[in-house]
Amino acid sequence: MPVPAERPIAMLAPENPAREPRGRSRVYSHSFRDAHPINFGTRSPRKLAVHGVDVSRWQGDINWAKLRTQGANFAYIKATDGGDHLDPMFKKNWRRADEAGLKRGAYHFFYWCRTAGEQADWFIRNVPRDPSALPPVIDVEWNGESSCKRRPSPERVREKMQVFMDKLERHYGQRPIIYTAPDFYRDNLQGAFPNHPFWLRSVAAHPSKVYPGRKWVFWQYSGSGLSHGVDGRIDLNVFNGSEEDWHNWVAARSS
Repeated sequence: MPVPAERPIAMLAPENPAREPRGRSRVYSHSFRDAHPINFGTRSPRKLAVHGVDVSRWQGDINWAKLRTQGANFAYIKATDGGDHLDPMFKKNWRRADEAGLKRGAYHFFYWCRTAGEQADWFIRNVPRDPSALPPVIDVEWNGESSCKRRPSPERVREKMQVFMDKLERHYGQRPIIYTAPDFYRDNLQGAFPNHPFWLRSVAAHPSKVYPGRKWVFWQYSGSGLSHGVDGRIDLNVFNGSEEDWHNWVAARSS
């Protein structure tokens, strides 16, 4: 897919940038590639200024400095799922993303066969309370590969989510972000949680077509990104706003 001409957001960075001070961090321009690029038309994510990634153990040993200069201005890092599993790369990724100057947050994969309170306690036990971090994320989706085949009613889904999110909000002082996918959203979340920020997976069309009427903060637009610093593929995301919007949004959530 031809890449539209863009005004550079920042000058090229050195391969190993020095650790940046907390607060307003430099925004690096997007230079990721995609193994399976999609033509999103006039509403391409490339037209938005602030790109980022989400990672887990499956990305292996990441060179965060290189990933940063490719345009990863933020990273959401897999921390926990269920009530007893910690991603084995979380602590290392959490530390090294910060050292490379990325804004980073942690996410929890919600497990429908454990209580919401147990899962919140497990996340809180493993994810540091860092006032400079991005808001925590609850990842809610149907996972056909999970040993848990339970699919609660929409009312029960929202009740469990609320318990989990309220507990995290009290602990971290930030309202959690809801990450979801089209089928789960259709089954459970249309019109729900109007006061919570959303992070939407939409890899074939703009979120406005897949989640009509839903405001969003982050858009996961690819699961097949390619970048220096990572072996294999990586999820690509973008913030819904300008560079100035990004700085203001981060500042409003940091102390």
